[in-house]
Amino acid sequence: MGGLRQVEATDEPAAEVARGVLELIGAAAVQDGQSAVSEQGRLQLRGGRRDGVRHLVMRDAAGVLVGYGQLEDTDPVEAPAAELVVHPEHRGKGHGRALGLALLAESGKRLRVWAHGGHPAARHLAQVLGLTLFRELRQLRRPLADLAQAEPVLPAGVTVRTFVPGQDDAAWLAVNAAAFAHHPEQGSLTQRDLDDRKAESWFDPKGFFLAVRPAGGGPGGGPGTDAGTDRIVGFHWTKVHAAEQLGEVYVLGVDPKEQGGGLGKALTAIGLRHLAGAGLPTAMLYVDADNVPAVTVYERLGFSTHETDLMYRTES
Repeated sequence: MGGLRQVEATDEPAAEVARGVLELIGAAAVQDGQSAVSEQGRLQLRGGRRDGVRHLVMRDAAGVLVGYGQLEDTDPVEAPAAELVVHPEHRGKGHGRALGLALLAESGKRLRVWAHGGHPAARHLAQVLGLTLFRELRQLRRPLADLAQAEPVLPAGVTVRTFVPGQDDAAWLAVNAAAFAHHPEQGSLTQRDLDDRKAESWFDPKGFFLAVRPAGGGPGGGPGTDAGTDRIVGFHWTKVHAAEQLGEVYVLGVDPKEQGGGLGKALTAIGLRHLAGAGLPTAMLYVDADNVPAVTVYERLGFSTHETDLMYRTES
């Protein structure tokens, strides 16, 4: 690369390198107003080696860490997905283009790249790399001060309790996989992914709501949880971003056998009431722009678009 920079690709960066990269990501987030590397990407950076994940660490001619890229090749159908970031103090020197080209080479020129926030520089880089717009992920927000307090109506036979770590893990993962079978990123979560999130400082089981039926009762039947006394049919996992005083509809899912009965709407209301009760002024969530039914539901609940993440991909 003309002696101006070097890129090292590895399955597992050394601990001190990972710490340096996380500091770089943090500095860029302060500058950009949003992290260029997702929560999952940051967890994969510091969580040890993971199958299908490669880390590209860029240094300039003086050996200074100036950029980072992550490539995840775990989807059996889609091209590998990437995220990249250049330190704010080292932008405008061609590092982003070089890092993008390195990711293209590493992926065999079959690549999808996230541009979180859809910033103009990221759009320009995608154009330079010959990528086309593929996906639009919207962040929606709504104030919680005016949240209606009417009691949510649950389907007959359904009750709600909170998640019990260790006890509910396997059953929740199974329902999550079923609810998001069409969504490879969310639907493919493993026990390790769940454990990573449970270890985060923000994790609070009191904000992780499970809709359950008695074992064997209602649509679908099936095995129960909690020593066979109930089975999970839906969930609303909330998250609190304490520094931003922002509540999130982190993951909301309903067993396909239970969809269409109003459970999703009830779980949404339960989670939002919880976040409002915690004194948070605003709630947020992410939804694909082409998921028109979901966008419509959330807009009826008072949500509106706050910002947009864009994904670009190679033509092949």
